[in-house]
This record gives sequence, C-alpha cells and structure tokens, in this order.
Amino acid sequence: MSATAPAGEHGGLAAPAKRSNRKAVLLGLCILAALGASAWGLRWWTVGRFIESTDDAYLQADSVTAAPKISGYVVEVYVADNQTVSAGQPLVRLDPRPYEVSLQQANATIAAREADIARAQAELAQQQASIAQARAQLDGAKASDAYASDQLTRYAPLAATGAETDERVAELRNARKQAAATLAADAAALDAAQRQIPTTQAQVLQARAQLAAAQASASQAKLDLGDTVVRSTIAGRIGDRAVRAGQYAQPGTRLMTIVPVQDVYLEANFKETQLGLMRVGQPATIHVDALAGDDLHGTVDSFSPGTGSQFALLPPQNATGNFTKIVQRVPVRIRIDAPEAVRARLLPGLSVTVRVDTRGARAALDGHEGDGAASNEGGSHRG
Repeated sequence: MSATAPAGEHGGLAAPAKRSNRKAVLLGLCILAALGASAWGLRWWTVGRFIESTDDAYLQADSVTAAPKISGYVVEVYVADNQTVSAGQPLVRLDPRPYEVSLQQANATIAAREADIARAQAELAQQQASIAQARAQLDGAKASDAYASDQLTRYAPLAATGAETDERVAELRNARKQAAATLAADAAALDAAQRQIPTTQAQVLQARAQLAAAQASASQAKLDLGDTVVRSTIAGRIGDRAVRAGQYAQPGTRLMTIVPVQDVYLEANFKETQLGLMRVGQPATIHVDALAGDDLHGTVDSFSPGTGSQFALLPPQNATGNFTKIVQRVPVRIRIDAPEAVRARLLPGLSVTVRVDTRGARAALDGHEGDGAASNEGGSHRG
C-alpha cells in the first residue's frame, strides 16, 4: 500500500496540469481568433467594404477591318496571319489595269477639252479681227457716202443753171445711192461680227467647264488607281485574314482585321449596385487569368452612357405585365498601366478579375456632408 501511494499522488497531480495546459492553449487560440476576427473586421470596415470587384471583365481593343474601296481581283497579299504592321503599310493589291485605262481615257479627254478651248479662243481672236476689219470698212463706207453726198450737193445746182449736164447729176445721184447701200451693208456686217463675240465666248466657257469635268474624272481615276493598294489605317497585328490571291473583292468586303494590341484596355461590367461610389480616376487592381505573375494596376477611365441591355439588338420592353426586376450591369472602361513587356502578352478577349478602390469617393462624400452639417449648425446659431 505504501509503495503505490506516491504513484497515485503523482498521477493525480499530472491530470490537473494537463487540463490547465489545454485550457491555456484553447484560451490562446480563442484570443488569437478574436484578434484575427477583429483585424479582419477592422480591415473590412476601413478598406474591404469600399472595394468593388467583378469577374465579368474582358480585355478589349478597338480593332479595324481592312476593306477595299473599289472592286477587282486580288493579285497580291503582302501580309501573313498574326503579322505586326504599321499605319500606312500595304496589305493587299488589286488588279490595277482597268483603272490605269480609265486614267488614260480621262487624260485624253482633258487633252481634247484643252484643244476645244484653244480652238474657241482662236475663233474669238479671229472674230475680233473681223470686227476690226468690218469697222474699217464701215469707216471707208462712211467716207465714200459723205463724198458722194458732197458731190451731188455741188453739181445739182449747176445742172439747174445748165452749167452741168443732167447725165452727170444722175451719175452722182447713183453713186450717192451706192455709197449709202455700201454703208448700210458694212454697218450690218459690223453688227453681225459683234453679235458673234458672245457666242464664241460661251463656247470658251463651255469648253472650260468640260475641261473641269474631265479633270475631276481624272482625279477620281487617280484615286481609284491608288485605292488598288489597300493599306493599314492603324498600327497593330493582323488577325482573321480571309483574303487570298485570285479572289474577287467588292467594295467593303472584309479582307482582314487589324488589332491594335498595343492599345488594349479593360472593359468591366459592374452591377448597378456597385457604382454608387465609383468615380473616374479611381485606382484598380487587375488580375489577368492568362498571366501567372503579379497583379496589374489600372485607373477607371470612363463609364458607358447606358447599361448593356440598352445597346442590345433587341432592347428590353419593361412596360409589360410580367415585369421582373433584374440587376443591370454597366460597362466601365479601365485604363491599364503595365510595362511594354507585359502589355505585349495582353490580348483582346482574355478574362480578367478587377477590383476598384472607392475609398476616395467615400472620404470626399463624408467631407461634403461634414461641411453641410457645419453650415447648418452655423445657421442655427445665427438664427
């Protein structure tokens, strides 16, 4: 009995010690859990509740479709799939021969119209010379008429006195009539020549108008000839290339798409309930699923002028009896701040998770509310 008593005493002392240690561990764990919960709650209250996030976000780029302005057979394709191109770089060449012929015809028409102008101007100069000649003849006819009148006036009294024969007076009277007739004819010829001037001038104006029309046709032919080479309007990368040499292309036919991968941006579709404190310029944290590295940073750039449903092919008509309220989403454009090495791996269509920090708007709103309360308080004291 005496040999087992000490062992029982030691066993009885060890059990309370173990329970005390267990309680201490549990108490420590509870304290740590409480501290963690408090830290998490404080973090959520100060930061987390102001973070708006969504995974309904995708990378976008304002791609451009390359299409010809004229029709023709494709004779050469200068670019390959996924090739990087610069603005103004040739992409496709159409058969230029029909447009070269059109330009030659337009140039020939220009030459013909210029010849018409030269001929009309020559006729105008000739007509002016004819007018000068007719005016000189008219002056001579006037002089002859005056001389015949003077002669008749001088010899008529002499015939009455018998100093001159009647035959002489008759000859002078006949000469007077011939001079008058010649004067009238020359005056009519001068008038006809002068009336021809406006007609010739109108011919010159008509030829010049035809020349302007021919020059316009030549300019259009030059444009068409230049448009046989389809060029890239922006810098980017070739995608969705559907053109092949030998096919016939109509104006507006989609040949390929140029994607400006260097100008990729993020379009995130946030719920309407998340936009209360969201403002342009707020920072955003971006996680791209295709990138295994660290998160990227960005800035809220702009908001869509309407929800996504407003720009759908068939917008909803809610003025019906079976209306069901659905939370709408608003596209928000976010500018990505990333180095060139990372930006080169960002492609349109990639899935993204984005978080926007709206604490700045909350602080500004609280400041405005404080100023309003202070002003109201001051007003009550003044009252």
